[in-house]
Amino acid sequence: MDSRYLRAFVTVAETGGISAAAERLGYAQSSLSAQLRRLEQELGVTVVVRTSTGASLTDAGRRLLPYAREALEIDERMRSAAADSRPRLRIGAPETLAGEWLPDIVTALGYGAGGPDADAEISVVVGSRERLAEQLAAGELDLAFHFDDGSRTAGPSAVVGHEEVVLVTGPAHPLAGATEVTEADVLAADFLVAEPGCSSTVLYDRLSRDLPARSRAATAAGSLPALRRLAAHGRGLALLPRLAVVRDLEDGGLVDLPLATRPGPVAIEARWRRDPGQAEPTLRAVLRLARRHTTQLPPARGPRPQPSPGHRPYRLTHRHRPAAAPEPTGR
Repeated sequence: MDSRYLRAFVTVAETGGISAAAERLGYAQSSLSAQLRRLEQELGVTVVVRTSTGASLTDAGRRLLPYAREALEIDERMRSAAADSRPRLRIGAPETLAGEWLPDIVTALGYGAGGPDADAEISVVVGSRERLAEQLAAGELDLAFHFDDGSRTAGPSAVVGHEEVVLVTGPAHPLAGATEVTEADVLAADFLVAEPGCSSTVLYDRLSRDLPARSRAATAAGSLPALRRLAAHGRGLALLPRLAVVRDLEDGGLVDLPLATRPGPVAIEARWRRDPGQAEPTLRAVLRLARRHTTQLPPARGPRPQPSPGHRPYRLTHRHRPAAAPEPTGR
């Protein structure tokens, strides 16, 4: 039975007249009357009669009304289910990547940069490294990005790029005007971290393997924006990927400290489910865009700090460049 006939019938019952129902549905009165006649022909009974004040239901129409409403509800649910048939790709990332890096990739995907097969609904989850790992293992995420801390997992993974690590503070901090900052200077200051296990704590060993045990760390309310603001006010130092603070460095809200021994780049790693199902083409596209986008991050502006005598600068050689991420096999 055509759902248009049922909708015309229900609307007449709700409005109490043919003309009012036609106006609500955007039909001509003659078209709506024709739909009612076809409904009555299919049922073999009269369901609506015209009156001096509009229209009213017959006994058959009153019996039909609850079933007609139920049928229309089922029709709506079927249409919604069909419209939501696109596969879903659930991506997780820490706040440092989710705030400045991942949105560009998701936006590019939405504009078609992933190709015609990358047609999945994207949802993004922001969380700590430990929480994202749990969600990935539980099947609640399909793909997760994080900064490599040297740990390994049995699941599929790939390095999609590298990012520079910077030690920042506010322009009012005593170290902001130094021409060179040593490890001793760093240890005498307070470190700011968003929360235990956040990207900042993962990056600590970029300066010194035993730095976390020897430094003073202060938690900044579990929030990267709060951490940046506290650092900007000179409340401590923060070790972060440049992408997380590039705007603050450009506008002078934060200062990139001239470390005597600068930490090398940190790898951005992707981990994903073995069987992403119908979202696999979109997952492959996200990995490709991640590799491409990571190599196009904004370069550092202004003069670079000069290394101390005898310091060997880190150079990104072919051994360190991000390798092409293996395509998910679905196995």
